[in-house]
Amino acid sequence: MSTEIQPFRIDIPQSEIDHLRDRLTRARWAGQLRGTGWERGIPLDEMHDLADYWRTDFDWRAQEAKLNAFPQFTTEIDGQRIHFLHVRSARADATPLLITHGYPSSIAEFLNLIGPLVDPADGPAFHVIAPSLPGYGFSTPLSGTGWTMARTARAWIELMNRLGYERYGVHGGDVGAGISGAVAGLDSEHVIGVHVVTDPLTAANTATFLPGMAERLDPNDPIDKLILERMDAFRREGSGYLAIQNSRPQTVGYGLADSPIFQLAWIAEKFEEWTDLPIDRDQLLTTVSLYWFTGSGAWAAHTLYEQAHSSDWGNPTTAPQGFAIFGADETVRRVLPAPADAHWSEFERGLHFPAMEAPADLARDLQKFFGPLH
Repeated sequence: MSTEIQPFRIDIPQSEIDHLRDRLTRARWAGQLRGTGWERGIPLDEMHDLADYWRTDFDWRAQEAKLNAFPQFTTEIDGQRIHFLHVRSARADATPLLITHGYPSSIAEFLNLIGPLVDPADGPAFHVIAPSLPGYGFSTPLSGTGWTMARTARAWIELMNRLGYERYGVHGGDVGAGISGAVAGLDSEHVIGVHVVTDPLTAANTATFLPGMAERLDPNDPIDKLILERMDAFRREGSGYLAIQNSRPQTVGYGLADSPIFQLAWIAEKFEEWTDLPIDRDQLLTTVSLYWFTGSGAWAAHTLYEQAHSSDWGNPTTAPQGFAIFGADETVRRVLPAPADAHWSEFERGLHFPAMEAPADLARDLQKFFGPLH
């Protein structure tokens, strides 16, 4: 197996861009029942607006240039092609920081976060390493079965070793939070700290998968009652996308790979439901475009299947832990297994994608947490 690291630059053929626009022009649209709205999925008028913008006004080449402004590389680890950004600070005292996106996201999530980390106006600086998850973006195609969070964590450890970093921090949200925690547990000799982001809805959704959590909550307690209501809502109405991919990724993958409208709706619905601050439409469509051009919607679905059928969660970490809660309320501390001495920050606004919703707040919190550790 080659351990060579190769420079990489995004250059989508014009024919692919033209094909996308043609498919959007010729899209066959589903109707919508009168009197229905978001409760049944992304509404038709919202989809028309997004698709029209993607077809006519969205400038992929401008977004491609923004991504290419960051040094990018590929390497093969455990038989899988891994694509990553590696943006070094000019500061000699910068701390290496491995940041991992989640689902349904991409490295484009970090477009407005990397600059404040690499070249801050004040405070600690970071060398940023941001890989595309196996099966996502340019870390495609997926090499085979078995790409769980723990296996990805082991690949990230090897990546940091190849880059020559002896001591480094890790950060992530969503799936990226689980992977970051696994990296910290598996590589405690080198990880100086693990920082994750979450929000009340994500915390409650995650709690539905924790054995015994519902039984430990008191329905007569107002805070516990709210958590139980959110858990129930996720099971009944919010987890359909996950149930499909956890059980039949190949079947849904045909639609994600063949229809740009399907891929757009699949991602845009979650960005709407999981945010409370405005997301730049170009940044959203950059992520959707990355999924479309690389066919990674189908591959990513398989990684969710793998995790749903895995019992390998790595090892618990002994590294310092930091938590940044966006859209915070009292429920998160009830369900999040945070050590008593953990760094804990709460932010009133933002939800599931703080690197896009509130990058300045997130950058400052990363500085605050990792500053004393490097």
